[in-house]
Amino acid sequence: MSDASAVLDDLVGESAELDLLVAELGGERWALATPAPRWTVAHQIAHLAWTDRAALLAVTAPDAFGAEVEKALAAPETFVDDGAEEGAGLDPAVLLARWREGREELQRALRTAPPGARFPWYGPPMSTASMATGRLMETWAHGQDVADALGVRRAPTARLRHVARIGVRARDFAFGARGLDVPGEEFRVELTAPDGELWAYGPADAVQRVTGPALDFCLLVTQRAHRDDLALRAAGADADRWLGIAQAFAGPPGAGRTPKGTPPGPGCTPKGAPSGPGHTPKGAA
Repeated sequence: MSDASAVLDDLVGESAELDLLVAELGGERWALATPAPRWTVAHQIAHLAWTDRAALLAVTAPDAFGAEVEKALAAPETFVDDGAEEGAGLDPAVLLARWREGREELQRALRTAPPGARFPWYGPPMSTASMATGRLMETWAHGQDVADALGVRRAPTARLRHVARIGVRARDFAFGARGLDVPGEEFRVELTAPDGELWAYGPADAVQRVTGPALDFCLLVTQRAHRDDLALRAAGADADRWLGIAQAFAGPPGAGRTPKGTPPGPGCTPKGAPSGPGHTPKGAA
């Protein structure tokens, strides 16, 4: 995407939808547990606020952002959790205001970035469109955790196309992150969008194929649902293996969710998926 305005508009819309879920919550509901172990609703919003602030620093003060990278390297196992924990301890009204202010500042900074700009990040440098796409994916995925905690079913929107695109383009990363050989042939991915449109990726005559609802694919690649609970179908051994390991976020492989009805084991839900600062794999956005 050479023009980031469309994805930025969708990022604003995705953020606003999540905002509606939490804007009127009483204090006790901010403490509700989400599917991520030890993370409450407050942790989810605090993480988004924390990452927006980090992204804003990368965009507006790249030299200063280097200090944040050093902190991450010094404490890679706790860096993300510490940021969420700090924000979750705030009064909910203060936390909500912080998230709103930070995300607004970030989208303004991205809209006014010069053409061709690239920003430092915890992984490879990111373009304006890539940064916005990564923020949208995280907002949607962590919003799903919040919705699950509140017992709310969100209607899928066309904004999922950004999440789906990252998931498709991160195929090779998912294999490599697990030490598996990357398939040499391209896959065909055909997803049914919320409005019934077909979103297609890869050559039409590919042998390895994945088909199903776009929502289910997005839940899979952000590891918000187990493949057994989704209406995704694979044709070909490599495509089938991909559905078992897919991830749209950078970082170590996530353990994913257990199938519905299965008691969760320790660490079964990757708290950092896709909460890790390097949330978009290289080349995925």
